[in-house]
Amino acid sequence: MAISTQVLDTRTGSPAGGVAVRLDVHLEAGWLELASAITDQDGWVQQLPAPSASGVVRLVFDTGAYLGGQTFYPEVTITFRVDDVGQYVHVPLLLSPYAYTTYRGS
Repeated sequence: MAISTQVLDTRTGSPAGGVAVRLDVHLEAGWLELASAITDQDGWVQQLPAPSASGVVRLVFDTGAYLGGQTFYPEVTITFRVDDVGQYVHVPLLLSPYAYTTYRGS
């Protein structure tokens, strides 16, 4: 299984390259970082390693650095459940300085 994401900048209508993304898994003791990456010029992080067991994970996006500090949301955290570790999961982020949207992609 793999997890991917793509960040799109809705104020410019273009991909958001250069956004730092972190993948964390929730354990009994708290959150543990599994991986980190930077979105490419097309706004993609193609493949983050999946957790070895089903459970709750989160993607954390450093939106403040990308938007130059000119944002109401300096960080966006998307928390979701992975029930089937063999399944591909895509989580897009549509971003602007004062709003964001996400959904389960395909």
